[in-house]
Amino acid sequence: MSMLDKLKGMLKGHEETAQKGIDKAGDAANRRTGGKHSGKIDSTRQRLNDQMNKRRNDPGH
Repeated sequence: MSMLDKLKGMLKGHEETAQKGIDKAGDAANRRTGGKHSGKIDSTRQRLNDQMNKRRNDPGH
């Protein structure tokens, strides 16, 4: 079993908690960098949240 498969298994059923963690990590990164990289952090946060929503809406995964 690959690391990605293990991660997917851990996230199954915990999507909301994972999204909260993504947002919290993004906020912390913005604070630590003084907003210097906020564009990159926000775009990464959005991509991760999009993937979580996609996974939540696709019962095959």
